[in-house]
Amino acid sequence: MAKELKRRILIYIIGVMVYLCAVLVTRTYILPDFVRFFWYLAAYLLIGFDAFQKLQEDFLKRKFVTEYTIIIIATIGAFGVERYSEGVLVMLLFELGMLFEAFSTDSAKRSIESMINIRPEYATRKVHGKEFKVDPASLKIGHTIVIRPGERIPVDAVVTTGNTNIDTKALTGEVMPQPAWAGDKIYSGCINLSGVIEAKVTAVYVNSTVSRIMELVEDAQNRKAESETFIARFSKIYTPIMLICALLVMIYPPLTFSYGNWTTWIYRGLIFLIISCPSGLVISIPIAFLGGIASAARHGVVVKGGNYLEDLAKADTFIFDKTGTLTEGVFKVREVNPVGMTKEELLGIAAHVESNSNHPIAQSVLEAYEGTVDRNRVYRMKEIPGYGIRAVYRGEQVFMGNKRLMDRQKIACEAVEVNGTPIYVAVGNRYAGYLVISDSIKEDAKWTLKYLKEKCSAVTVMLTGDTEVPSREVARELKMDYAYSNLMPEDKLEQLEDFLSVQDGTERLVCVGDGINDALILARADVGIAMGALGSAAAIEAADVVLMDDELPKIVDAIKIARETLRVVSQNITFALIVKVMILILAVIGYFGMWEAIFAEVGVMFVVILNAVGITRYHV
Repeated sequence: MAKELKRRILIYIIGVMVYLCAVLVTRTYILPDFVRFFWYLAAYLLIGFDAFQKLQEDFLKRKFVTEYTIIIIATIGAFGVERYSEGVLVMLLFELGMLFEAFSTDSAKRSIESMINIRPEYATRKVHGKEFKVDPASLKIGHTIVIRPGERIPVDAVVTTGNTNIDTKALTGEVMPQPAWAGDKIYSGCINLSGVIEAKVTAVYVNSTVSRIMELVEDAQNRKAESETFIARFSKIYTPIMLICALLVMIYPPLTFSYGNWTTWIYRGLIFLIISCPSGLVISIPIAFLGGIASAARHGVVVKGGNYLEDLAKADTFIFDKTGTLTEGVFKVREVNPVGMTKEELLGIAAHVESNSNHPIAQSVLEAYEGTVDRNRVYRMKEIPGYGIRAVYRGEQVFMGNKRLMDRQKIACEAVEVNGTPIYVAVGNRYAGYLVISDSIKEDAKWTLKYLKEKCSAVTVMLTGDTEVPSREVARELKMDYAYSNLMPEDKLEQLEDFLSVQDGTERLVCVGDGINDALILARADVGIAMGALGSAAAIEAADVVLMDDELPKIVDAIKIARETLRVVSQNITFALIVKVMILILAVIGYFGMWEAIFAEVGVMFVVILNAVGITRYHV
């Protein structure tokens, strides 16, 4: 629990204890009026400590008519007519509602305790042939660094010696490693996979890619307009109307038909103000949203605040990342196309040649091969960065890789365009065929996007760092409205801003992603949804909603729960207003005193709370 919330709860509990003691003692003993006044005043100030703080903050922001204004005027008025206990009780109920609202948001956020952790703890600097471990922040442009397999690249640099494969998921979200050799740029946050390399620093730590992305995430969160809570929007209309009506009750009758009878009508005006105080609504609405958050959590969806449920219910534009979000994010052999041999023979050759590699393509080939791999038959294996792999298998030299490798070895074959990555195989100087390695669309992706289009009239968009051909195929199969490929994180944010710029005040944009490359758009969107099971810590931290088991239909579950929550909130407001109007009329004509008004308020509160709590049992 947040330290500030703990402090608020502690002060509130102390105030409640002081109030209960005051009630018990004043009911048992006859005390002087000034003792009763100061005892109840102490309880009132403790219980209402947060309300007075918020009122001060609102005044500094030039917000003079809020729910805090009406509650404080009403309770101070109760003290003015010596209704101390009633005044404190009204503040107690009001603050209870505000604490429920704060607790609902805090408890949801505490469900996700992940931090952005892609910055390396150290860098290896090379000086005059000797290596030293240093703080990445101490590196300067021109310094030489050494990066070994498994280490994260500390700063942006250019490779000067060696070659390797780089895991770029941190930036592009794609699982296919990228080759790097002398002269290639490498970026901070990525991981060196295979070879020891030396590189020259091209950007200091604070200006490197990872640091810039983190700064952009923070900036995007700041630029996301703070959604007003349902209570705040409702109070903007309700509170000034009630204040004006209460004032009219106090001054109009004594100036007209009940001339001079100020005491009676001021008292009735205060009763009117207390009855009109939205404490029942203030507590029931947060509980309704808390129920929605709890229901979502029960279905494997963590929502970090009630306002995101509001926005989900209004969402009409959905932007998706591709790899790991719409697709499985795992490479598999989709096609085997042999030339002059059987599929099993071609797959067997490929599996043996790749048997000693930790490359994702190698792993997918080994998984596809159903036979037994004898590593003793393979020797002289060598990875050729940017091309593929070479090895000797059963006495013959085998080449596996991209079309450039075939061209380099002067092996004739036709380039193929497929939805995936073609891996060409040659035995000696003979072309033996090709394998297609590709990611697969998640089974439930089609159903989810179909629901969004039919039930939410949604525009569906894909933003991905993957290349154009596989991206276009996925978008076509899922019947998406727009698809943009080859995007860096900054490019994704630029596309997102374009979609946000054409929205009006009633529309909401949702982004769904899983990697740090998606953190920018998750933070900037009206609602950011992260895939929690496999998603990066950065994405989870930046998101507003987290799917704990990475199932896309959970987005539909969250939308249904959000709509049910708003339906219950609407019911509560309608019921509470109808009852309040009836009681207000009775109070004005003298049938309700202050105690009766408080009991009526508690009754309304009890009913709307029961209705709100029912959301927790909602089944999608």
